[in-house]
Amino acid sequence: MNNGYQASKEKLIEDCRVVVSDAEELLRATAAQAGDKASAARVKIQESLQRAKSELDKVQGVAIDKTKETAHAADEFVHQNPWKAAGISAGIGLIIGLLMGRR
Repeated sequence: MNNGYQASKEKLIEDCRVVVSDAEELLRATAAQAGDKASAARVKIQESLQRAKSELDKVQGVAIDKTKETAHAADEFVHQNPWKAAGISAGIGLIIGLLMGRR
């Protein structure tokens, strides 16, 4: 379940990066447009994009840290409780096998 959550989070981060990239490309394409309102809007959008990039970097850093912590905790558990880990793995495998067998 955590892997699915992590994959969803990574997909969201990548999607946000694509949106930021597309917005930057749009800004470059409309750079020739004149007018005070267009210039003011362009500056405001650029500031918003910079904030979005900064937040994305922070979120990605937190996601990486949490993933590493989870992996370390799982590794510790398996080393401290090898028979429990084997039993849990076997149980999960059995449940998945039963569910796949029903289809």
